[in-house]
Amino acid sequence: MPSFNSDGVEIYYEVAGEGYPLVWGHEFAGDITSWEPQVNFFARRYQVITFCNRGYPPSEVPADPDAYSQEHQVEDLRRLLEHLNIKQAYIGGLSMGGTLTLGFAIAHPEMCRALVVASAGAGSDSGDRERMLASWQSLSESMITEGMEKFADGYARGPERVQFLRKDPVGWAKFHAGLAAHSAQGSSLTFRGVQMKRPTIYQLEKELQQIKVPTLVMIGDEDGPCVEPAVFMKRNIPSCGLSVFPQSGHTINLEEPALYNQTVLDFLTAVEAGKWV
Repeated sequence: MPSFNSDGVEIYYEVAGEGYPLVWGHEFAGDITSWEPQVNFFARRYQVITFCNRGYPPSEVPADPDAYSQEHQVEDLRRLLEHLNIKQAYIGGLSMGGTLTLGFAIAHPEMCRALVVASAGAGSDSGDRERMLASWQSLSESMITEGMEKFADGYARGPERVQFLRKDPVGWAKFHAGLAAHSAQGSSLTFRGVQMKRPTIYQLEKELQQIKVPTLVMIGDEDGPCVEPAVFMKRNIPSCGLSVFPQSGHTINLEEPALYNQTVLDFLTAVEAGKWV
């Protein structure tokens, strides 16, 4: 299996297709397999790169809580591109992968040609922040004490996930099974080290205003915790467009793969033609 070493942690990745590099970072509840519809579609014309974050097998699962943070994820992505001798790429991600995309663009703007940020920003509402953190702490503990299968049963049926179940029960069942098979230790430490400690979208206002590359923000209109952060990104990233998927929840790349792929392709085509304002 292809992997590389990032500060002592083995990170698994896959590359499909040829052309300009396009990187996808997965969400907390997903992994490298979450991008199958996008790999199948975009590998026809791009070099598509997917990977499992640390804590997500077959990548290594460090036992040290200090090995988990968004900064570590940003550094892992930088090292992945360097490992592949890629100096610049399209960088995209969903949810945790979307905030990773923003963090990477802020830290390494020279390595980004354009950004795709989907379903990012949960936990940004200051008025709901303490309740959200308490909920996340409880969830991180339940993964260890009750196991990932029970955690997945509840998490995959959350108010931002039921849309996927309603539209595509077969796809949802595959997603649910993948989540249930994740490492409880890796998932719990990721929750505590990444989701609970990363800056909120609103705290990044000045940094967002400095992002100069073309950016596409995508959101499902029923993904409640992420709608306002998406609008905030649209208002603060200078070269940003916002795409809203109707009657859609959080996992829009799986819930609406055809619409997701076409929207991204139209965006990349406009960037390549010099038509993205």
